[in-house]
Order: sequence, then structure tokens, then C-alpha cells
Amino acid sequence: MPTGESPFECAAREVGEEIGLKIIAERDLHLFAMIAEKAYEGHSHWLMFLFRCQVPINALPPTIDEGRFGFYSRAAIERLPLPETDRQALWPIWDRHRHGFVALRADCHPSQKLDVVVEQLIPGLPPS
Repeated sequence: MPTGESPFECAAREVGEEIGLKIIAERDLHLFAMIAEKAYEGHSHWLMFLFRCQVPINALPPTIDEGRFGFYSRAAIERLPLPETDRQALWPIWDRHRHGFVALRADCHPSQKLDVVVEQLIPGLPPS
């Protein structure tokens, strides 16, 4: 945020830093979701933009300080220690809306059940 980069600029930079792909055009990334999380971990508020990288990966990227890139089955992902919003919102969004766009809000306050509300949905068609 201090640099004033847009969500697209941030995603393009992160893809370059984390997996070594150069994102040069808007068509290289598809914004498929925006999630506003209230009271994440009981106190923080997040605005998350989820992009699908449409540039093929030809080889596994090298390990970086943030971790090692890998491909995982859905069953393996289910065994990872993920935040509950990822389980209840992120993966269902990916499954249903990765070709379109969805805006959600999630109330994550720990004293209540996670509440995820769809605020806008624009269906998309898979690429032919």
C-alpha cells in the first residue's frame, strides 16, 4: 500500500517474486474474487484480491524465503493447517467462480460462526 500499487500491479510483482514469471499484460492475470474479511483472527480487517495466473509454468520455481512452490491434490490441501475462511470461502470460490468474478464479505469474529456473504457475482465462461 505505501507504494500505491494497484491490486493488478501487486499480483504481477508477487508472481514475479515468488515464481519467477513475468506478467506484462492484464490478460496474463484474471481477477476472479475480492474478499473483505472482518475481524480476521479476532482483530484485523483484510481486503484480499484473488487472481488466476494465466501464464503457464514450465518448471517448478526455486525455493524462496516464503516457502517452496508445489502442486497439491485437494485431499492434501484439506490436511494443511489453513485458516477457516480458506476452507469455507476461498476454495469454493475457486471451484465455482474462477472464470468469472465474485465479491464477498466474511465476518470472521471468533465468538461467532463464520459468515460469508456474496455481494456481487458475475458469471464467466471457461476458456474454449
